[in-house]
Amino acid sequence: MFIIGADRLMRLKLMNNIDNKHTKPNYSFLAKLLHWCFIFLFAFGLYKQVDDINQLEDISFFRTEIVFASVFLLFLTFRFLYMTKTQKTSLPTNTPKSQKLVAKIVHFSMYISLAGIAFTGLMIGYFFSLGLKDGFLIELTIGTHEFLVSVIYWLISIHVIAAIYHRLKNDGVWDSMVPFWKETK
Repeated sequence: MFIIGADRLMRLKLMNNIDNKHTKPNYSFLAKLLHWCFIFLFAFGLYKQVDDINQLEDISFFRTEIVFASVFLLFLTFRFLYMTKTQKTSLPTNTPKSQKLVAKIVHFSMYISLAGIAFTGLMIGYFFSLGLKDGFLIELTIGTHEFLVSVIYWLISIHVIAAIYHRLKNDGVWDSMVPFWKETK
């Protein structure tokens, strides 16, 4: 009886230890590469953004914008499919369900906002190519585009704050995606 009880106690301690330590489902090299390349792609998009819709009069600039937005959407779609089909969350198993839900909502909202930014950018280009340089339709599309840019700034801020929170919590989430400022074990 004592041996069975001790064995059960040992398993419970081991399970409790696993739940409170790093779960270490590290993201793959490709997942990390996609994450960090996407940051640079997004930053480049911000750097080269259209300041005035009349810049689209330049056909070379216009084509570059269309190609960039299309590549951005393709890259985003590939990343979304890859991450959802092949990767698991790096949140520890003892993370509250509410926190897991918020993390999922923020991540999906980021994908939706980024896709919306690229899509509305393409729609602005399409309407402009039809000669719609002002009016309700293009103004609505530009307004939606600008709104989504504001939303993504907030979502990225929440994402970064959450990452720093996990880095300070030292629960393995930071190390699963970030190659610097490693957590102490």
